[in-house]
Amino acid sequence: MHARAKLSSTYDRLRRAISIQYLLAFLPAITLGAYWLGGEGALVAVALILPALLSISEGFSTPTLHTPHDGITRLPLRSAVENALDRSLDAHSRSGLTTASIQLDLDDFHAIAERYDHSAAEQILLQASDRLLGVLRSNDVMARLDGGRFAIAVTPARRADLETLIQMGGRIQESVAVPFLVGNTNIYLTASVGFCLSSRLATQTGAAMLDAAECALQEAKLNGPGGVRAYSPEMKRKIRSQSALQEEVRAALETGEIQPWFQPQISTHTGEVTGFEALARWQHPTRGIINPSDFLPAIEQAGLSERLSEVILFHSLSALKQWDKTDFYLPSVGVNFSSDELRNPKLVEKIQWELDRFDIAAGRLNIEILESVVSGTDDDTIARNIKGLSQLGCGIDLDDFGTGHAAIANIRRFSVSRIKVDRSFVTKIDLDPEQNRMVSAILTMAERLELDTLAEGVESVGEHATLSQLGCGHVQGFGIGRPMPFSETVTWIEKHRTKIVQTPTISRKQG
Repeated sequence: MHARAKLSSTYDRLRRAISIQYLLAFLPAITLGAYWLGGEGALVAVALILPALLSISEGFSTPTLHTPHDGITRLPLRSAVENALDRSLDAHSRSGLTTASIQLDLDDFHAIAERYDHSAAEQILLQASDRLLGVLRSNDVMARLDGGRFAIAVTPARRADLETLIQMGGRIQESVAVPFLVGNTNIYLTASVGFCLSSRLATQTGAAMLDAAECALQEAKLNGPGGVRAYSPEMKRKIRSQSALQEEVRAALETGEIQPWFQPQISTHTGEVTGFEALARWQHPTRGIINPSDFLPAIEQAGLSERLSEVILFHSLSALKQWDKTDFYLPSVGVNFSSDELRNPKLVEKIQWELDRFDIAAGRLNIEILESVVSGTDDDTIARNIKGLSQLGCGIDLDDFGTGHAAIANIRRFSVSRIKVDRSFVTKIDLDPEQNRMVSAILTMAERLELDTLAEGVESVGEHATLSQLGCGHVQGFGIGRPMPFSETVTWIEKHRTKIVQTPTISRKQG
């Protein structure tokens, strides 16, 4: 963090600490001093003027020292923001000032502790809270909720409108976009932001405003990382509890509402499509597309992970057969398997049966396994299944490589055929020399081990070009193509092939 930002953050914290509530403790001493120095006239003046000055002070006060605070960031908790919003709403009729509530979430923060450790997650929370305080006004009240989520009560202003809040959300996201330094590692994160203007609510309470901001945040996260959304009353109808999802998810699997969407993977050498990754999507009849992060936990809690895998595998192999009937040959499709699914002792037999059923060669099915599963498993059943699938002829993709600390011995042990470089290393690889060196080292190792490579999370032309120059074999990400239903894949392939006819070849790393 820049020195100026640190100074600003320290200054803001100092101002917050010296609140008007604490100064009230000295009111008796002030009045006695006035009487001692100026007699009854001074005493009357202080008694009349001081309360008036306090009542018209800028903004609203921050929580008292007795307010519970978060143990990591030392920020107050949710109640502090609710109370600040309540005070502001109560004063609206007198002052005419309006307020707003904001909730923001550090995208994928839950994975930080899994990929690194709890200490890294705490360091990121501390750095994030300091940065956020640095971009807020001194009288804004911010609290930490849970995980990587924060809530903000915006200081009352003459004009708290949509444009102002969007700009504020942009500043918040810019502060988070700067890499977080943990040890000697740069960690890149994005933030999703939801906000609610007081004018958008019929129920004028702090709790209602925070709930509305949370609805807006959930809507923002449905559209991928880094979204910003303003609350509208219609959002309430889209938000269902996790318990309601569990009641619906079993039927959704059986009625075909949950199916794979396909994200393309292309060769950095030829530009041709080399495969698709199958990603579960829920097309709800009334709520539209439901984010996987919302329904996958419900599936796990309902014990339906294995059934989900069966559904995705069936539709993925069906897609391969349908693509074979077109003019486009798709070499492979990738299907994700969790550790729970890999513990099924009959997994290899099941997959063999499905391949025979569709008359598809095993080499056209890539089994995607998280690196954390490979690096952390001592389960013999998992090891036998992965080895058996490799012997069957399936490709073994090591997903999120670089986050699970898999040893080279395990790469050999599980017969990995391709490593997928995690998006955290790919982000800004064309701008960050450290990212560049890290990925270059991974690709060099893969080359020595005669492994194929694919980079995930590619979002820009610069990242694509840099990965090609470094010798990465394949790329995947929003910059290539977003996940799409099967019905849109053929049209996408046609457009892509038309585009690459006129695309110049990118020079590759000379070995």
